[in-house]
Amino acid sequence: MALADNAGCAKPSEDFPFPEIIELNVGGQVYITRHPTLVSVPGSLLWEMFTQKNIRSLARDSKGRFFVDRDGFLFRYILDYMRDQQLVLPDHFPERSRLQREAEYFMLPELVKMLAPKLSKQNSLGDDPCQSDPEELSPNADATRNLTSASATLPSAVAGGPGGAVTTSMGAASTDVRRAGFITIGYRGSYTLGRDSQTDAKFRRVARIMVCGKTSLAKEVFGDTLNESRDPDRPPERYTSRYYLKFTFLEQAFDKLADAGFHMVACNSTGTCAFAHDQTDDRIWTSYTEYVFYRE
Repeated sequence: MALADNAGCAKPSEDFPFPEIIELNVGGQVYITRHPTLVSVPGSLLWEMFTQKNIRSLARDSKGRFFVDRDGFLFRYILDYMRDQQLVLPDHFPERSRLQREAEYFMLPELVKMLAPKLSKQNSLGDDPCQSDPEELSPNADATRNLTSASATLPSAVAGGPGGAVTTSMGAASTDVRRAGFITIGYRGSYTLGRDSQTDAKFRRVARIMVCGKTSLAKEVFGDTLNESRDPDRPPERYTSRYYLKFTFLEQAFDKLADAGFHMVACNSTGTCAFAHDQTDDRIWTSYTEYVFYRE
């Protein structure tokens, strides 16, 4: 007696070579669906695959499931669309552009249109809420731009001003204007501690101090000591978490923040422990710490 085909629960016939229930292996992910779902969009790649008479020409895995060499995670959204021709994505979906590429491969033009970036009123690409790095201008951005444009219309110096400093009609020096905002610095460190603390702890130097916050504030506080190589083209009013400092002393970073008028408002730390060697009781402690600073 022949064994039943693993690719479906119903036995195919000559006139209808595919079973009603079909198992798919898409990039290692297994999906079970109905045949009418796979052929619901005429002209699509799946429609072409599962309407042909020669079922033996389709690739299968070791268990007899039909195999498709594509992204197994993203195929769930392709299959959802095939069911009712509607697109529903989770909030802050980070794979929108990759899903559009999958829709192009499976020849689903309507889905490609749904995933295409929309043009804003300024005839430029609008912000996509599903991008992996969503950013918005800070609430103080408009005030900053207004201040910059206003200061550009002032004379280079006002007669009688001390040292030729630029002053406004209210008599306040424009160089004294400081923008409010947050800056977060973080670092990862580790040390080795012997059994029962009988040996001295062997500390490892902090490798890198990370800086998160608005680009303009980070440059104002840290100046030339700020390494921008990981995010060199970030606009001043945008936020970044990829800057780091050229020095590795936390106290030096604290001094610069204090000199710029920032004060610490929060901090947090996490730590893990592991044995350094199987034959010793020495333990390696690894921690990550963040300090949040704010200036009014």
